[in-house]
Amino acid sequence: MSRYSVAIAGCGPRGAYHAEGFTKNADRFDLRAVCDLNAERARAMAERFSITNVYDDVDRMLASEKPDIFCFATLPEVRLPLVELGIKHGVKAIALEKPLATELPEALAIMKACKDADIRLIVSHQQKYGKAWRTVKDLIEAGEIGEVTKIHATARAWLSQLGTHIMDYMLWFNDRSPVKWVVGQAIGTGMLSDSHPAADYVIGSLEFANGVRGIIECGAHAPHFVPGDNPLLDIKFWTDSALTIHGTHGYARVTTGNGWQAFTRSSKGEMLSGDGFFDPSYEQPLYIRDLADWLDGQIENHPCDSEISYHGFEAVMALYMSALDHRRVALPLEFDPPGDLIARLGKELPQNNEYAGQ
Repeated sequence: MSRYSVAIAGCGPRGAYHAEGFTKNADRFDLRAVCDLNAERARAMAERFSITNVYDDVDRMLASEKPDIFCFATLPEVRLPLVELGIKHGVKAIALEKPLATELPEALAIMKACKDADIRLIVSHQQKYGKAWRTVKDLIEAGEIGEVTKIHATARAWLSQLGTHIMDYMLWFNDRSPVKWVVGQAIGTGMLSDSHPAADYVIGSLEFANGVRGIIECGAHAPHFVPGDNPLLDIKFWTDSALTIHGTHGYARVTTGNGWQAFTRSSKGEMLSGDGFFDPSYEQPLYIRDLADWLDGQIENHPCDSEISYHGFEAVMALYMSALDHRRVALPLEFDPPGDLIARLGKELPQNNEYAGQ
């Protein structure tokens, strides 16, 4: 087994979870350096994880350290330039935060650039490593709910915050069968000014290539699966996302902030349930370790690899295309993708905030 050198850019809370993931796998990774425009924040993370080398310039860090893996946890508006820096300095793999981009052309450019440079790319849709998520996955693979017929995915946070997460998990629970088409609707402009810009509420219907149907709801009017009040800044709000997988002999649901429940072949009419709460300290190291195994050739695909991540992002953005153009959108998109979907939402949707008063 190889041991890979790592450099991280972005030393906020998500960057720290990535650092924790690499340091908990010290037999496979050597975290050599961190970088942040905020020098104090960079020094604090370096001290926390006993990292010697601290930078405030990504280009300089990559030139000096020449890492095998470049990981960055920055706002979505900074994606392609950092990917290009990783390519420039010859990294073997890039690990980045979701979403893959803010618009389709940038996502496509990132994919093409990494493919041309033979660089492995993963996107941090790490919740699928959670205990409750794995329990539900095991039930489905054991045939406990029969043949999967429909998946209903919801999140109370807006589409660019959690939409790519739950779309990715729909694909994962459905064995990576690609999305065939989507029909979407979008309302509300309150969150278009967020660091992760999106319509306030998006609902869509979709069909996968294997015939399974899907419903996705993201934003202000999505169902509540986590009990209690959910103001925007409360952890209950951010963990109120769920996937319900329906089968011919039952169903299973996993909720980020409320464990799992299921009716199965073996439950004899009783509701099965178990705990499981969002825990990056548990999930991130497993996500990170799979990167080493993927680079070593021990696994064929990383569960969060670029192929599945791009297709999930493409499907999410196709919901906007459908909403704006009032049509069914077939996938994959076999033409130059539009680069103005977020701007069009601001111009074409009624100017209101669906989150107001929640």
